[in-house]
Amino acid sequence: MPPVLLAVAHGSRDPAAVASTRALLRVVRSLRPELPVRCCFLDFDRPSLTDALSRLAGSQPVLVPLLLSTGYHLRVDLPAALAAAGLPVTHLAPALGPHPLLAEALADRLAEAGAPPHAPVVLAGAGSSDPTALADTARMAALLATRLGRPVTPSHLSAATPTPHQAVAGLRAAGHPRVALATHLLSPGFFARRAATTPATWTSAPIGPHPAVARLVLHRYDRARAATGALAA
Repeated sequence: MPPVLLAVAHGSRDPAAVASTRALLRVVRSLRPELPVRCCFLDFDRPSLTDALSRLAGSQPVLVPLLLSTGYHLRVDLPAALAAAGLPVTHLAPALGPHPLLAEALADRLAEAGAPPHAPVVLAGAGSSDPTALADTARMAALLATRLGRPVTPSHLSAATPTPHQAVAGLRAAGHPRVALATHLLSPGFFARRAATTPATWTSAPIGPHPAVARLVLHRYDRARAATGALAA
């Protein structure tokens, strides 16, 4: 039996966010039926990370954060939880982003929203006071620009500028009356609703249970599992 893939989601008060997370993990299970997949949440929802690790005591789970960038949770909270459970930090995979598979999913969501291939794009990330997370959003914008073949402006829904409203307004003032907004969020919720309020002509839905994201979750798991095995050997 392979080690459990313990997906760690942020959590939300919005039931649609939890439903989206569980839908993503159903896609993961469909791609790797033999792999035991569990889910836990950092805030609001259950089971909590502590409870999930307690239930898996005695096993060697691999934690895959369902987070799009590296921030406080990944640098502090998750390593601390692993240490409290007696597990080495090698059992923790990196954040999902930035990664070309996310660019694939974002491009598909833009197309689904009706954005044409010539429209300038603003990438709307959640935002953070952590410079590493902001740099990850900028790198994700560059990956999406490579995928789309046109510039992408990074923006932040909280804690940093430019905001999506500012980025869209800036492009319109520069002579682009029709702008597309790529919602760089995994799930519906407060930030997704905020992203939908910009004057962009097209706004994509959150990434959600896209097959490319499911493949990325498995990629992160496989790399972390391989590193753990190599260190153990």
